[in-house]
Amino acid sequence: MAQVSLDEARVKELFKQAIIELLQEQKGLLYDLFVEVLEDLALVNAIKESESSETVNRAEVFQILESPA
Repeated sequence: MAQVSLDEARVKELFKQAIIELLQEQKGLLYDLFVEVLEDLALVNAIKESESSETVNRAEVFQILESPA
C-alpha cells in the first residue's frame, strides 16, 4: 500500500476547500439551520420577557384578539 505524505498546510487547505464546497452545495440546509436557531432565540427571549410581565386572564386575551384593528 502506498504511503501518502501531506504537510500541515496542505491538509488545512484541503479541509477549507471541503468546507467551502459543502456550504455551497448545502445552502438550503444551512439556511434552514440558521432560521431554526433564530426562531429558538426569539422564543427564549419571549419566555424571559413573559417571566417578568403581568399575567392576564384568557378572556382579556381573546377580547383583544377579537376586537377590530
